[in-house]
Amino acid sequence: MTHGSPQYFAHETAVIDSGCTIGEGTKIWHFSHIMPGCIIGEQCNIGQNVVISPDVVLGRNVKIQNNVSVYSGVTCEDDVFLGPSMVFTNVLNPRSAINRRGDYQKTLVQKGASIGANATVVCGNTIGAYALVGAGAVITKDVPPYALVYGNPSRQYGWVSEAGHKLAFNEKNEAVCPETGERYSLENKSVTKFSI
Repeated sequence: MTHGSPQYFAHETAVIDSGCTIGEGTKIWHFSHIMPGCIIGEQCNIGQNVVISPDVVLGRNVKIQNNVSVYSGVTCEDDVFLGPSMVFTNVLNPRSAINRRGDYQKTLVQKGASIGANATVVCGNTIGAYALVGAGAVITKDVPPYALVYGNPSRQYGWVSEAGHKLAFNEKNEAVCPETGERYSLENKSVTKFSI
């Protein structure tokens, strides 16, 4: 049995609070909780046991794997992938005895970025477009677009294409994605894709 609207699918065990916006074609799976004031774009996939907190914004085609809590203050742009059991925070110095609900820090995950299983993103940082965060990484600072980062704390180990392949730059600081053939340029510690 399912519930929701003709526009989206929600498993019967999912809790959908009133006051949220859910885009057409989105799927919400077992035991997930969609809270008031959040905005979920079209064609998203919300895995099992996921919480989407108030005021979270998810773009189009965001994929969230099982056991992820997306806390207030987080925005994920289009085509973001959040791996199983990855973690967001939204307060830098939490204390049980001190209410810091008004102090939530913003975290932005830009278009096409992927965050691996069990990674932790400390709040107040931006994960750049198409960046690839390895499993178990701990993000403590901004991640540039197209960067490959992993470790605790995370460090950058190279660059990736929009398809997620590690780029090998030649002496002209140019690289080609082995899957798509798209070309990239590295200049001043920044990667850009050549327009066709």
